[in-house]
Amino acid sequence: MRDEVAGMEHHARAIVDVLRAVVGEAAAHVGVGDDRQAVAYDLASVSSSVAAGVALLGHGTHDAAPGRGLRAGDLGGDLRAGDLRAGGHGGGAAEDDLALLYAADVAADLAGRMTGRESLWGVDRTVLDGIAAHIAAGRDPALLERVAGRVMATREAGPRHLSGELQLVRTAFREFAADQIVPVADRIHRDDEDIPAAIIDGLADMGCFGLSIPAAYGGYAEGGADELLSMVVVTEELSRASLGAAGSLITRPEIIGAAITRGGTEEQKRRWLPAIASGERLCAVAVTEPDCGSDVAAVTTSAVRDGEEWVLNGVKTWCTFAGRAHYLLVLARTDPDRAAGHRGLSLFVIEKPSFTGHEWRLTQEGGGSVEGRAIRTLGYRGMHSFEVGFDGWRVPANDLIGLDDGLGRGFYLQMQAFANARLQTAARAVGVMQSALELAVDYATQRSVFGRSLADYQLTRAKIARMAALTAACRAFTFAAARAVAAGDGGLEAAQVKQVACRAAEWVTREAQQLHGGYGYAEEYGISRLFVDARVLSIFEGADEVLALRVIARRLSKP
Repeated sequence: MRDEVAGMEHHARAIVDVLRAVVGEAAAHVGVGDDRQAVAYDLASVSSSVAAGVALLGHGTHDAAPGRGLRAGDLGGDLRAGDLRAGGHGGGAAEDDLALLYAADVAADLAGRMTGRESLWGVDRTVLDGIAAHIAAGRDPALLERVAGRVMATREAGPRHLSGELQLVRTAFREFAADQIVPVADRIHRDDEDIPAAIIDGLADMGCFGLSIPAAYGGYAEGGADELLSMVVVTEELSRASLGAAGSLITRPEIIGAAITRGGTEEQKRRWLPAIASGERLCAVAVTEPDCGSDVAAVTTSAVRDGEEWVLNGVKTWCTFAGRAHYLLVLARTDPDRAAGHRGLSLFVIEKPSFTGHEWRLTQEGGGSVEGRAIRTLGYRGMHSFEVGFDGWRVPANDLIGLDDGLGRGFYLQMQAFANARLQTAARAVGVMQSALELAVDYATQRSVFGRSLADYQLTRAKIARMAALTAACRAFTFAAARAVAAGDGGLEAAQVKQVACRAAEWVTREAQQLHGGYGYAEEYGISRLFVDARVLSIFEGADEVLALRVIARRLSKP
């Protein structure tokens, strides 16, 4: 058995070695011009998948190479002993099988993307020939059967490698989710209800909103390589119960907390962060505008200085949780010269009362107003995403993050904060995948088709095996990316893990729904909620295409 396990790991490493080398070679060749977008998108997407494969091979170690991400300068060559902890990668037969299955599927995807475009990729068409036998081992139906057998028995994608402390955190939030979130999740989705106060208050009592806020300001982050892991674990468990009713509650404190921590004055940190960490003040983010989505530098909402106040005018959209929020993080143009572009943007923390429901409006003496209207959405319900309009709304000058030193820094603070948000979004995707996997296993074992259990069919088991491999790889990558972000240079990894995990969540929920047949299309079955919720993941916190072309491909092209 030991020899067989070593063989699976050998196959997986051989595939990953070549995939890394291909991505490195192509990154140096493809470029990022608009006339290269089709190939650059494929390259970026494959790089994200390969990074997840490297992470899965290194899962369970604290010094694994995946935390460094994938760049053109370090992608070539073999996966050496120095890339992983001496003596192996910390997994066993289950993890080796998953790593091989996943790596082989990524290789097959790469082959499809390169076919007929080898010259555009800058690689030889025979580049994968040398690992054909390894890929065949990873696509052997017997391997998928073996993986599916383990998944069917455990309802788990694979080993998690959590420390004792993180396991306690996971257990606490899983129990809370089972008691408070799962019983109401489908109703909140069907009726587009508000999130019950019991959920918000309960999570606040458990410290959910201060996971990434420094301990000096009332949070739980104390620095170190693993400081974001609790956030990742908690996010997955809450998203497993419901993306809209719980899993996304942490996102906004992550974004606004990071912006204040990096750019705020000491007085602002002490004024805002403890209230956010305790859950006393809920948060929303107002960045996107009707005419500029991912093009944040094109923001037109204006803020004009008038004595000791700033006067805001403009419209924001997709402001999730803007009704219940007490703090709105608003990106506005403080430099009237449009030629200043992103250098003319600044961030404000605007205080407001908390409102339930789908509409709200505030007025000031002198005529200023701000109002919000919830946008009806396909899924991701409960928090409600608002269009928010500012009309002569006045805010104190000391609500500009960083005060005068913060002028023109809004874009940079926002982009830095998005690294945390993208990591958290990847963890949300993993939670959704885990839930879909469990539902698929449960339904397949209970359903009889043509006189046999649905779970006994080879195709069913192949689907479940692939669902597990994707979930395990993305989970491993969220941990590696969390360490990279905590180290201060995880922008690439955060973008890659967000891209691959969110894309995987769409496929996993789709396949889980397909296994349910017609019942998967019925709202009374939870898988239908997971399917529509997963669709939003590749859109917000950086659309898939924008991340691929403007973040990942550009970073890969740098030596």
